Amino acid sequence: MAWDTERTKGLLLKAATSEFCTRGLAGARIDRIAAEAGVNKERIYQYFGNKNALFDAVIVSALSTLMDEVPIEGNGPEAMADYAGRLFDHHQNDATAPRLLFWEGLERGTEVVGLPKRMANCASKVNSTIAALPGISREDAGDLLITIVSLCDAAPVLPALDGLMAGAEPGRAERRRAAVVRTVHLAAAALAAEAQDLAAFQAPTPTA
Repeated sequence: MAWDTERTKGLLLKAATSEFCTRGLAGARIDRIAAEAGVNKERIYQYFGNKNALFDAVIVSALSTLMDEVPIEGNGPEAMADYAGRLFDHHQNDATAPRLLFWEGLERGTEVVGLPKRMANCASKVNSTIAALPGISREDAGDLLITIVSLCDAAPVLPALDGLMAGAEPGRAERRRAAVVRTVHLAAAALAAEAQDLAAFQAPTPTA
């Protein structure tokens, strides 16, 4: 019977995702990942090379999935606010991407894995933001996106701080979501207004 390579890779990625989300890169153990996947650990070295390369594969896979599951749709500040709300909901249901990104930042700093694919994914998001808010610069689009990501990613990974600052009464997640959506709408509306003002200022003056 032929070995199902893709199935084995999938089992290892799933087990590694859980391990890295819980323990980070330094704390993760190849033996635990292999045992959880029910696969000989030699397969990890065969398919991914080493623990660092496996961490790379897990991050690229998780972020690629997120790109597909939470697109930017529509136009105007409402579209960006809606995107923020859906991203917040996604992370409340599945904190995989936020936890991996926080571990990556803590343990690797500015080192980026899967650079070409991740650059392409980020460029796609920036382009979608510009399409939703015509006239804004790429820099402003990038700033708006990292603000959205920061707001939505913080919710599932900073629960203690959230509780200390805002309390943990029933309905807290709904209130936090509303605050995120409101903040993003205000920021997006301000950028859209600035872009419109700049376009009006640069428009040629009609001649008599």
